[in-house]
Amino acid sequence: MSTSFTEVVSSAWQAVSTVDQPAPTMVVVGTAIVALVLVTVRPLWLKTRHVVTQAHEGSHALVAALVGRKLSGIRLHSDTSGVMVSSGNPRGPGMVATTFAGYTGPAVLGFAAATLLTLDRPAAVLWSILAALAVLLLLIRNLYGFVSVVIAGALVGAAAYLGDPIVRYTAAYLITWVLLLGATRPVLELARTHSRGRGRGSDADQLRGLTRVPAAVWIALFAIVTAGTAFYGVTRIVVTQLS
Repeated sequence: MSTSFTEVVSSAWQAVSTVDQPAPTMVVVGTAIVALVLVTVRPLWLKTRHVVTQAHEGSHALVAALVGRKLSGIRLHSDTSGVMVSSGNPRGPGMVATTFAGYTGPAVLGFAAATLLTLDRPAAVLWSILAALAVLLLLIRNLYGFVSVVIAGALVGAAAYLGDPIVRYTAAYLITWVLLLGATRPVLELARTHSRGRGRGSDADQLRGLTRVPAAVWIALFAIVTAGTAFYGVTRIVVTQLS
């Protein structure tokens, strides 16, 4: 088992440190079209949204750890909702940053992945995601969340460890497009919920309670960050492909 683990680590490091040939345009465009369908067609979105939720709750956890809060756990649910629990100062900049990170995190992660892809490093994207999922798994506190993260990790791990460059590019670009294109839709859904007088307990509502700034302002900021980051990430990919 020790040898096997060493081989996996060695293989991962070799893959991450290797720069592949540029991705075929067909792969970049094809995965973008598939991701757009996954994000816009509602029955498919109800499945795809789990990926965004994992990134959402993971972003909460990452920022909570960075600002010194103690992580208690994460729960992911079959309705694509989730919750991250941490302890520490219930108010202040750290709590605001932790709460703000949820809706904006997926787009930022998508942009980071897009940056690596424009440097021809699909393996770095996949192994980074796999490492993030491994940490996320340690924080999961319910069965559904555990199973969903294990499945995601198995798929990403297979592409990273067993796939050839085309497979790695396909998986990495598909995930990246889903994060970039899918990050804004939950914000729009949140805006619709609040416009109907619901949404109590949402991140925007929590931020209102922390800062006395209206929830609508926070939703607008979510939209600006997610749409702006997504646009910049997509533009970077397109410019790289055209150059």
